[in-house]
Amino acid sequence: MKIAFCLHKYFPYGGQQRDFKRIALACQQRGHQVTVYTFEWQGERCPGFEVVIVPKQGASNHARNQFFSRWIADYRTKHPDDLLVGFNKMPGLDLYFAADVCYAAKTAQEKGFFYKLTPRYRSYCQAENAVFSTDSHTEILVLTPQQQTDFIQFYQTPSERFHLLSPGIDPHLFSSQQREKYRVETRQVLGLTDGGFFLLQVGSDFRRKGVKRSIEAIAALPSQLKDKVTFWVVGADNSASYRKYAEKLGVSAQVDFHQGREDIPQLMAAADLLLHPAHQEAAGIVLIEALASGLPVICTEICGNAPYISAAGNGVVIAEPFSQDKLNQALAVSLQDPEQLELWSQAALRYCKQQDVYRLPEQAADIIEKRVKDVATRTAF
Repeated sequence: MKIAFCLHKYFPYGGQQRDFKRIALACQQRGHQVTVYTFEWQGERCPGFEVVIVPKQGASNHARNQFFSRWIADYRTKHPDDLLVGFNKMPGLDLYFAADVCYAAKTAQEKGFFYKLTPRYRSYCQAENAVFSTDSHTEILVLTPQQQTDFIQFYQTPSERFHLLSPGIDPHLFSSQQREKYRVETRQVLGLTDGGFFLLQVGSDFRRKGVKRSIEAIAALPSQLKDKVTFWVVGADNSASYRKYAEKLGVSAQVDFHQGREDIPQLMAAADLLLHPAHQEAAGIVLIEALASGLPVICTEICGNAPYISAAGNGVVIAEPFSQDKLNQALAVSLQDPEQLELWSQAALRYCKQQDVYRLPEQAADIIEKRVKDVATRTAF
């Protein structure tokens, strides 16, 4: 079968991009031909993937996105495939992987009346409606039950069109053995002392991931704790304003920013705590990677994968509505009790031995193969 995937941008370090790559590779390993439509591909290309670069046309993001879907529709008439799997909302998809929240729900909560009159709002709602409306035949892969609830609430999408996936991290990179394997060596390479605390935050889009919240929590620590902290923020974004914020709060010496890196498993093994106080997060694969790494977590309840942290007993979930004081307190209390950090770490490793946190690519490939057969049957009749 020839299976086509489309996403606006591929870069190696995004959660959506990593899910796409592992699902596409799972399909390829089953003997299917993989075509990828994208505006941009950063990093090494996967052997055997046919990557089709879509030209960018339009003065705004939403105009370019509309052109993206039209261009692919035209291209596919001349270069047919068996199925189109989308990682961004657009018309014409057979399957949509919901790596994002419901746009209609988000704007209803955060935006006023006049925003809904903008071309941007209309364009994004039209794209979302094309996937989730009752007239659509697109089936949807979701990462959390909350996503399904939100989409059904706003679009009355039939529940049978949804497929809830398990988490899916790479077992070759994130496993219970890595903490013991990498921790001492990596801490030595990074120059971390035995009495110091290495805090980590991983993810692109620093505003949405709550990096300023993390910096403020570190700045609020008692001086005897703050002086022992090294905080790394790893992700693809412009760090200039966040560096200035750390300097303003007097913690620039504690905070370092790094672009996407290949050694996240080693960094998670070396870290004492993952901070993820996101403003918005449909799922948050980094939380599951932390679980499998035995890395304690402080995150916000808004994260789709936050229930896994609660179920595992691997840290603190900050309830909504968000309180900066509660985050500050949670961080301070955690660092004052290294024994609790170790208990959280062991609880995470036990949880991942008992639960399936690896099978997302295989589950998605199963659904894709079934969908190809369903589409072929419907077309035949």
